[in-house]
Amino acid sequence: MTGAKLDPVLLDPTRLSIVALLAGTEWAEFAFVRDAVQLSDSALSKRVSSLADGGYVEVRKGYVGKRPRTWINLAPAGRAALSGHVAALQEIATRAAADPQP
Repeated sequence: MTGAKLDPVLLDPTRLSIVALLAGTEWAEFAFVRDAVQLSDSALSKRVSSLADGGYVEVRKGYVGKRPRTWINLAPAGRAALSGHVAALQEIATRAAADPQP
């Protein structure tokens, strides 16, 4: 066992989905993330705000033409948290597969 720990923030499946999606992108547009994780604008906004407050994601606002846009990026702390969380999940799965039930 490497001592990896589950991240309490990423125990929520929706937050985990957002962070995992952002791990493969750079500055994803809000609408893309919303559609990919199948949330309403308000639900995604709440989750992103929570992740941003914890330092997991960065949020940038701007305009494309005259239309406001929001972009989201996985911060280094979020990438590290995801990596540790996934390692902990892998350890749990490995132990479960190796330990036969009595």
